[in-house]
Amino acid sequence: MPSPGRPLRKLGFLTIGLFDPAAPLEGHKSTLDIIQFGEQLGFDSAWVRHRHLQYGISSPVAVLAAASQRTSRIELGTAVIPLGWENPLRLAEDLATVDILSGGRLNPGVSVGPPMRYEQVKQALYPDTADREDFSYDRVRRLLEFVRGIPATEFQGTEGFEEFSRRVEPHSPGLAQRMWYGGASLASARWAGAHGMNFLTSSVVKAEESQDFEQIQLSHVRAFRAHHPDGDRARVSQGLVVIPTDSATAAQHTKYADYARMRTPRTATPQGPARMMFSPDLVGPAEEIAERLHAHAAFREIDEVAFALPFTFAREDYVQILTDIATKLGPALGWHPAN
Repeated sequence: MPSPGRPLRKLGFLTIGLFDPAAPLEGHKSTLDIIQFGEQLGFDSAWVRHRHLQYGISSPVAVLAAASQRTSRIELGTAVIPLGWENPLRLAEDLATVDILSGGRLNPGVSVGPPMRYEQVKQALYPDTADREDFSYDRVRRLLEFVRGIPATEFQGTEGFEEFSRRVEPHSPGLAQRMWYGGASLASARWAGAHGMNFLTSSVVKAEESQDFEQIQLSHVRAFRAHHPDGDRARVSQGLVVIPTDSATAAQHTKYADYARMRTPRTATPQGPARMMFSPDLVGPAEEIAERLHAHAAFREIDEVAFALPFTFAREDYVQILTDIATKLGPALGWHPAN
């Protein structure tokens, strides 16, 4: 086995939270159950994705508010909230509220850019300002300012019986240090570092200077830290799709192999006009996956992960995968469960 880089310090997982449109409650409850189960296994963090106008979590902050009341220790993250759908001031209020409710466990991850399928949704989302909306990094900067307590208004004081604050309330002092940017490009890595955020890098990157996924991701990690005030101590989390099979049934082995095989062709060359590169899914025994990760150029420079659960699997599959990650793969990567 290649010699490892840094021992894995924080082990997390990511779920999309799919549901049946005829019974959405069951799907949302299943997601909350999985987060609880992850805490019981000792995972350090659980992350949820958004899916607007689809059959997945459309309001990750609301789901994590519920999760905060079912758990006591595990950190709760979003990977990621696309800010093109959000008003930064209102989102700052929601994030601070959930962070307070969770006891300071929220890790909001965000990204910028126009909403997906913007031409089809813009009249519903921004009927009066669709052509004037700013989807640049400035939207993140505004959110950061509100979270950090920079005044949102010049007025402060009492009006009648009501008292008003200049800043977003509630204010959660530690939240600003737990803001993450989900980036797939060198520009995003540099921007996130220069603005003191943490950095989420996933199984998708832009092929800007190379077509080697590991080298692209490594360049993003290094660029982020080169621009961050904390340098090599700046936090980076990697989110590959990882499926250990140690305790899988024969049927699960077949399902997982078929899933990875179906997705493998997209990993060979850049995809689409944006030239996106996808990482191969890592499927197999935990020791084998650990060996591949120890040899992974980007993994060797990080000590936090949020392994992505496959989108379309059943609850029993997630239970098996999470159990093997926590009991087999994590320890093989130098991780120890939280007490």
